[in-house]
Amino acid sequence: MFLLPTRQIRELQGILCTPPSWYKPTTPLLLALSSVKWGHFTCSCSDNQHKLWITCPAFQRHVGVGELLSLLSLMPVHFLTCFSMLAIELLVNEWDAQWSPSLEHEEHLVPVVFVTICRYDYREMLHNATFCLVPRGRRLGSFRFLEALQAACVPVMLSNGWELPFSEVINWNQAAVIGDERLLLQIPSTIRSIHQDKILALRQQTQFLWEAYFSSVEKIVLTTLEIIQDRIFKHISRNSLIWNKHPGGLFVLPQYSSYLGDFPYYYANLGLKPPSKFTAVIHAVTPLVSQSQPVLKLLMAAAKSQYCAQIIVLWNCDKPLPAKHRWPATTVPVIVIEGESKVMSSRFLPYDNIVTDAVLSLDEDTVLSTTEVDFAFTVWQSFPERIVGYPARSHFWDNSKERWGYTSKWTNDYSMVLTGAAIYHKYYHYLYTHYLPASLKNMVDQLANCEDILMNFLVSAVTKLPPIKVTQKKQYKETMMGQTSRASRWADPDHFAQRQSCMNTFASWFGYMPLIHSQMRLDPVLFKDQVSILRKKYRDIERL
Repeated sequence: MFLLPTRQIRELQGILCTPPSWYKPTTPLLLALSSVKWGHFTCSCSDNQHKLWITCPAFQRHVGVGELLSLLSLMPVHFLTCFSMLAIELLVNEWDAQWSPSLEHEEHLVPVVFVTICRYDYREMLHNATFCLVPRGRRLGSFRFLEALQAACVPVMLSNGWELPFSEVINWNQAAVIGDERLLLQIPSTIRSIHQDKILALRQQTQFLWEAYFSSVEKIVLTTLEIIQDRIFKHISRNSLIWNKHPGGLFVLPQYSSYLGDFPYYYANLGLKPPSKFTAVIHAVTPLVSQSQPVLKLLMAAAKSQYCAQIIVLWNCDKPLPAKHRWPATTVPVIVIEGESKVMSSRFLPYDNIVTDAVLSLDEDTVLSTTEVDFAFTVWQSFPERIVGYPARSHFWDNSKERWGYTSKWTNDYSMVLTGAAIYHKYYHYLYTHYLPASLKNMVDQLANCEDILMNFLVSAVTKLPPIKVTQKKQYKETMMGQTSRASRWADPDHFAQRQSCMNTFASWFGYMPLIHSQMRLDPVLFKDQVSILRKKYRDIERL
């Protein structure tokens, strides 16, 4: 075997000037070039029945086959005549097809044959793989572990003694196969014995763990700090279920409650049914001057719902509170709270007066019937972690401006349900107040706008799901536009431009666009069906 020393490829000329005496003119020169991810091409060959295999030094990736041919063309003629053909095997990702088909030296012509052995893409291979071997690297750990998680490839750990990241709280048996590097021959049979359902669960868990704890340096640091906090404050620490189930430990704040049933994500795990009552929170910003104002009609419609436990009126008006007798008599308690700061974000404060898990958030000019309220709440009981409601909006990417856009057009999809007429879990009030940065909330308060968009960003970021739109009467949009209290806001171009700006500011803070489009709208069973109206439970919705 003729082995070249480890030198730069540019020194090939001097090294190959005099070939060994045992070379024959019929011997082809075969160069096998392979590309590795970080660094260099390598060539390996040996003499085997008139084939010359050369182990040549690694060279930088930008030194390609074209330059190699140029170097070989400078070889003395007595060297080139030793070979009948130059065959180059390509094991590279990308290669330039505009190479000369032959290597010519004075009067001697050496044919060149390019043989593409394998063209591969490292990331594509990862994403197409089901299991990824993760042997130890320079240390016990390996960067391949995080690469496998990111690609939803189940890591097969082959590094005895390595304590996996955050193993104090993360159950890695749900996301990885822990192998023994001393028993490598048993790995194939172990993997083949895993059922397809288990494989799917493993891959889903890798995606959850990657998104929840490892997808950015910020999340890794926050996870570390939260684990330290759980060590210090053990009486309110998060349990294994919280850390290993969606949405994860970073979005479940233990200061809110130590009981899992107080969060909207664990009803099924605990065998519980979603709550059967809601609290209506009406945001009032205009003075009460007439008994025919929409806010009073809305209050009565909500109070008549069989699911309503109480009504809270958040008085964010500059005028004094109306006298108690100005409010209509209802069968449920009506609590009027005067906002201390009277800012938009105050509607999402975690008020102690809210005694139910479900919150029906309403703007004062919203026009809803009791039937619509009842139907929306029954839908929310099936999706307690989401926002469920009526007025829908959407976002889009504006290529011309290279920024996110906001639209209120009635289209075939949506990504937001505005909190002017929506139901959600009250935990999102706590998350809005204690998770989001002050800069975003201050922006909302200064503009007196975009609080509903920010709440949609938050809930979609937590759940990785879109909101749910339910059936509404066609006149809803036009009715809101016709109200005096907020007509100027809805028609004001500045109001719309502010919401466009808010979209991009919020997306910048989250680091991505969390809103998700949906084309699903939930209607009552028998809605618009050709059957007697008396057979329909929510018959009044069709009459509106």
